Order: sequence, then structure tokens, then C-alpha cells
Amino acid sequence: MVEKLTDEKIKKILVGETYLSEKDIKEVEQGMQETGMGLAEYLVEGDFITKDILGQALAEYYDTVYVNLSREKIDQDLLQKVPELIARSKGVIAFLADDKGIKVAMLNPADLDTIHVLEKLLGNNIEPLFMTQQDFEEAMSNYKLGLKDEFNKILVDLQKFGLNKEKSDDVVVSMVDTLLKYGHQNRASDIHIEPYNEKLMVRFRIDGIMHDVLEVPKEFSEVVLTRIKILSKMRTDEHRAAQDGKLRFKSESETVDVRVSVVPTTLGENVVMRILSARSRSFGLSDLGLANSEMKKVQKAIKHPHGMFLVTGPTGSGKTTTLYAILKLLNRRDVNIATIEDPVEYDMEGITQIQVNVKTNLTFANGLRSIVRQDPNVIMVGEIRDQETADIAVNSALTGHLVLSTLHTNDAATTLPRLLDMDIEPFLVASTVNVAIAQRLVRKICSRCRTSYEMSEIEKKSLDSDSHIKSIFTKKAGKKLEKLRLYKGAGCDVCNHTGYKGRVGVFEILEMSEEIKNLVLQHASSQQIMETAKAQGMVTMLEDGIDKVLNGVTTLEEVLRVTRE
Repeated sequence: MVEKLTDEKIKKILVGETYLSEKDIKEVEQGMQETGMGLAEYLVEGDFITKDILGQALAEYYDTVYVNLSREKIDQDLLQKVPELIARSKGVIAFLADDKGIKVAMLNPADLDTIHVLEKLLGNNIEPLFMTQQDFEEAMSNYKLGLKDEFNKILVDLQKFGLNKEKSDDVVVSMVDTLLKYGHQNRASDIHIEPYNEKLMVRFRIDGIMHDVLEVPKEFSEVVLTRIKILSKMRTDEHRAAQDGKLRFKSESETVDVRVSVVPTTLGENVVMRILSARSRSFGLSDLGLANSEMKKVQKAIKHPHGMFLVTGPTGSGKTTTLYAILKLLNRRDVNIATIEDPVEYDMEGITQIQVNVKTNLTFANGLRSIVRQDPNVIMVGEIRDQETADIAVNSALTGHLVLSTLHTNDAATTLPRLLDMDIEPFLVASTVNVAIAQRLVRKICSRCRTSYEMSEIEKKSLDSDSHIKSIFTKKAGKKLEKLRLYKGAGCDVCNHTGYKGRVGVFEILEMSEEIKNLVLQHASSQQIMETAKAQGMVTMLEDGIDKVLNGVTTLEEVLRVTRE
């Protein structure tokens, strides 16, 4: 019987097949020790190897085939035939039945005992395939699609027991716990509880879009809000002032932090809970959606020992996630990193993180000034909001620090004039900024229900109305639009029938060339800088988005939604 893969076996397989060098292994082992990750996870997160190549190499060890579950449509009826507890403990996902038998993705396809269990549940024609741990964890969320039924049972219990019975307290506790877990399992970034005249409306923000989830009768609003306030360590007798708090809960094997905000409105108190889940964020650069050429530009920029690395875009465009992905790569034992943030979204071991506190006059500028005195190698400033912060950040970059930060501008080229507007001297901007990235987030087509189709007449007319977009689209497609096939999600249980699951970035990366430095010194407009950057090969967000449309990652509608100002 083939033994289960250990980290040592994985190393031997990958080095023996020349996927990795001995030098790579030493660097990986050091990174694993510093981050606490397992070998397979660190190899993919650290961009040493792609998930697919890793999966194929390990599948060969088991003498089977690798399946990328994120690209497969999982048969929900078949999935449910294997109880969740067995699926999780044995590391299996039954996903497809065809003429040849039943395809089951397994973490250990050589586990004969587990295959015997599956034969009793599914029949004798089991075809065991290899899947990665990452795909397994994501696929397990399919078992949670029916969790909404639990809410309906809870509401029935609330109506049954009423407000004056001790039993109702337990029901409310169960309701709030289920609400948090359901939000986490559905990858919601925020849970909104909004008061109306006769109800509380619960809504989730998933992939940047709000979804109605649940209506709670108005008479239960006070007990639900009180429970949330108790968990968040807020005053339960305060109803007229805004309050902020934090809570923590366990969901499966993960401890999840939640930032809670309660604001009084004319109809009652409005609650927003921001879920800060390790699972909902991917800090690996490879997960952000950067094309290979753009990835190389980023990796080159962060190798500079000093200068500024700026990420721009509106609120909710994924700027902080990009900065955390870069910090993760820079976070080594021989590098001292400090951040000043408002607020600190995620704790990162090995990094000094400071949170802005207006009450104690700990502003971005004051915090940054204090950080510089401690002379770290890398400084991350959550946002450059004013002249004072900009001035300190630029001078820090000039005096030997690598400074990462964000700005609110619409595109990469506008970043440079914006710094000039903050009264930063042109020669300082030209000599300190290494790269400026502009980004937006688009929803990804659900891989379980993705289907191709011929471009509709409405979409053709939409392109005809904008000659610039049409010319880019036609050039990249390399064929007439009449013959072009695009992709969309048909809608399924996995994506809640939206056709989308997850988000990915569209980017434009402006590198500071000599020509652009001269334009900055001449106080050139953002349009002039943009034209020069494009002439030098910069890919715009729109162009990057259209590439993703043609590759079946997202839809034209999504790209136009986020790139049209």
C-alpha cells in the first residue's frame, strides 16, 4: 500500500523530478518555519510552484490522475451521499458519476480502507483521483448550502417560545451564532443587520455585492441586538450613540475575528459586522489575478531596498489585500517590518503593527514619525491622506526605507500628480516612487456552472457605443465579434444562482522610467503620463480586464462595471 504523503516525501518527489532545486528547498524550509505553513501550502503561496503542477506531480506518486476541483461542477446529489463527517475525516469529495463509474477526489487516493467505505455508500465503481488540500477545503463548503434552513427553524422557535420565556434566550444565542457561521461559510465580507418599520433585514456582502438573506420580525430586534452587543463587549443600555467592538467565534477549525459597528438610525440601531477571516483572503501574489508579466514588475519593485510602492483605487478595491500579499513575501527574519493602519485588519506574526487612535492623537503622521525613529527596513502606511503623512512617507523612502502605502486615485498615472498636489516637491516624487499600481475587483465566473455562449446583440451594441473599448476587444480577440464566444455562469447552488463566485483583481502597473520622471519634473498632467506609460508597454485596467473576459475568468459586464468611471 502506498503510504500517505509527508512533507519529506513531497520534497523528494519535487526535487527528484526537478520541479525544485536544493536551494529552493532551503528557502522553503525557512519560510515554513517563519510562517507556520505546511510544505504544500507554502510552495503555492510563495510562488515556487503552481497548484496544478504540484497536484500533477503528487498524483503521479499515487499513480492516479490529478483533478482541479475548482474547475469541476460538483453533483450535489452525489456529494450528499457521503456524510459530511466522513468526507471531512477521510478527505474525500464525491463529485461526478458517469458511464465509467463514480469519480471521487481524495487527499490520499491509495487509502484502500476509505475506498471500501465509499463503495458501501456509492457502489463498486469508484475512481479515486488526487486533489490538493486547498481544493478540498473549498469543496467542503458545498455541504453548507442548506444552512439557511436552520434560520427558518430558529425563527419558528422564536415565534413558539416568545420573548418572556427563558427558552427564547437560547434560541437568540443560536440564531446569532448561526448567522455568523453562515456568513463565514458563504464567504461574506460583511453582515448587515438593518432596521425597517416592521422587520430587521439581514444582508450579506459577498464578492462586493449585497444579498438579502433573512427577515427577522421587529419584536425580536432588541434581543438580537443585545446578544451582539454582549459578544462585542459594548454597552447594552446605550441606544443613542455609535459603538464599535470586536468579537471572535469558531467556525469548523478556524477562529474568526469580527469587527462590529452599531449606529443609531431613525428606525433603530444598524449593525455592520466585518468578518476578518483567514480563509476569505488570499495573501499570495499568485491569487490576486496578476498576469505573469505584471507579476514580474511587482517582484522587481519589492526587491528595491528603498523607495515607494503605491497601490491606488477606491474603497473596496482590494488595495489592503495587495499590500498584505507583498508584506507576506517580505516578512523574513532578517527584515524588520512595521505598519501603521486604521484599523489593523489582520494580525501578521513577525510584523510590528500599530493602529491609529485619534483619541490619543496617534494619527498616521504621528505613528509614522515614531516608526521611522525605530528604523525598520519596510514600512507600511495604511493610507496617505494628507500632506503631513505624504511628506514623512516620501522622506522615509528617500532615507533608505521601502515604504508601502495606498492612495485614493482612479488610475495609476494620477498617483504622481496627486502627490504633487500634496505639495511634495517634484524631484522627491521622481526619485522615490518605484511603482504605482491601480486596481479594481471583478467577480469571477463560478467554475462549477461556467458555460460558453455567443456574444449577444445587446453586448455588441454596448461595444459599438464605445469605439475605444471595441478596438481593444477586437484586437485582443483576434477574430470578428460575430464569431466570438464568451463565458458566463449559468447559476447553481454553489454560487447562490448568481453565476459568480469569488473575486479577482484587474490591474495597471506604472513603473517609474526616466521619461516619466522627466514628466513629473515638468508637472505634466496625468493624461500625458498615462500616454507615455502606455507607449512603454503599460497594460491598462481595461485591457487587463478584457484579457480576463476572453480567458473565461470574468464577464464583460463586470469589467465595464468597475472600469467605467
